[in-house]
Amino acid sequence: MSQITAAAFALPDQKEGANIRVVRLLSRIIFVSMLVLVAWTAIPYGTAEIWWKAIFAALIFVLTGFALLENMLSKAWRPRSSALLLAPLALAAYALLQSLSLGLGQQTIAGIPVGSAISADPFQSRLFALQLLALTLAAALLYRYAATRRRLTLLINVILAVAVVSAIFGILRQTTQQEIGFGLPLLKPDQGYGQFINKNHFAFMMEMALGLSLGMALGGGVKRDRAIIYFTSVLPIWTALVLSNSRGALIALFAQVVAAVLLLTNLKTSRASQSRVLHQIKRLPVRVALLVVLLGVVFAGTIWLGGDRLVGNLETVSGEFDPATAETRQGASRNEIWRSTWLMFRNHPVAGVGLGGYATAIPTYHDASGTLTPQEAHNEYLELISSGGLIGGAIGVWFAILLVRQTRISLRASNRFRRTAALGATLGIVGVAVHSMVDFGLHMIANALIFAALVVIATARTEHDN
Repeated sequence: MSQITAAAFALPDQKEGANIRVVRLLSRIIFVSMLVLVAWTAIPYGTAEIWWKAIFAALIFVLTGFALLENMLSKAWRPRSSALLLAPLALAAYALLQSLSLGLGQQTIAGIPVGSAISADPFQSRLFALQLLALTLAAALLYRYAATRRRLTLLINVILAVAVVSAIFGILRQTTQQEIGFGLPLLKPDQGYGQFINKNHFAFMMEMALGLSLGMALGGGVKRDRAIIYFTSVLPIWTALVLSNSRGALIALFAQVVAAVLLLTNLKTSRASQSRVLHQIKRLPVRVALLVVLLGVVFAGTIWLGGDRLVGNLETVSGEFDPATAETRQGASRNEIWRSTWLMFRNHPVAGVGLGGYATAIPTYHDASGTLTPQEAHNEYLELISSGGLIGGAIGVWFAILLVRQTRISLRASNRFRRTAALGATLGIVGVAVHSMVDFGLHMIANALIFAALVVIATARTEHDN
């Protein structure tokens, strides 16, 4: 009788032990899978094609299912920074709403009936909602499963490894490629950079990695030998960034230098790390002098590394905004595209033409020969308000406010590693925010996923935080 009673009490313990093993296994599988996804999405041209995007979304939904199972078994569902994820969820829901038939009467785009939905292209709006939902779930998974210092460090290292390999691949391709195909069949000589078809999309990845590596090297939250490794990774990333010949990337680079000086000289430091040198650096005149010197060094090094090719590309900037270019009637300059996009916003100020519907709606407002029709606004902020109207713009502002607030908390944290990681992620985000004024690099899943990871790194609280 006593043996039966003992066995009865042992069964729940065995079941609980089995649950713990399953929970740990699922947690590791999900986290490792997210690291693999960060690396994998960078390979097929930054996951630019529709089928690669569909595969990415499907994999995220599968991992989300595993996460739900893990949380049911562990009974420890504690969402982290969930308020920050509400904004992209709201934007995805709004895109889905724009794609629905609302009985508003028949609408036409260029004389073609498109139904009664708000969106000029309901299919693309639904696709936009699906992709944004997948990216938001990816961020939620990282919040959940990169919640320790060790895992957050692994995430940072994978991002930087992907960037360094991409940079080296880009440099090798630039110096040795002679024919179509260089590891990937669609890569053409003198087109794009690295594994990306568009050089500006490659530059987005380099900017995020450059900021992250600089922050980890200079933030003081890692051991000196690891800080040296992070600083060493800056060289190939910066070299490839300059050689990519992206003008927007250079603007973002200088913005990151300014942000680095401002943030580094205002970081909270412990008494043990205080020094007379650090105290002097925090003085305003010294900060200004340091900023001028750094900008001068970066500018000189960039011009020296980029050479005549970079200088020639910079000289074409004025042509983008020269009214004389309108005489060609191609409408391919940013000035003309932005003017057409602004006109589209003025005609749909509240609800926009549909998130994802920009390419379908813009021909009505693009006064050009039709030889070249823009598919993107070359300005993420302008495209957001033209596609989402004031409602979409308000959601974007909401997200920015939440991100700034939570990042400030991380930058002021007493935990040195958390401050350092937040510094690096913030510098990467600054680069993206500036470059997005003239390009659309976040349309690539690889860049959008790394950006989501930077948001997590900048705002996450590890289990060892005070």
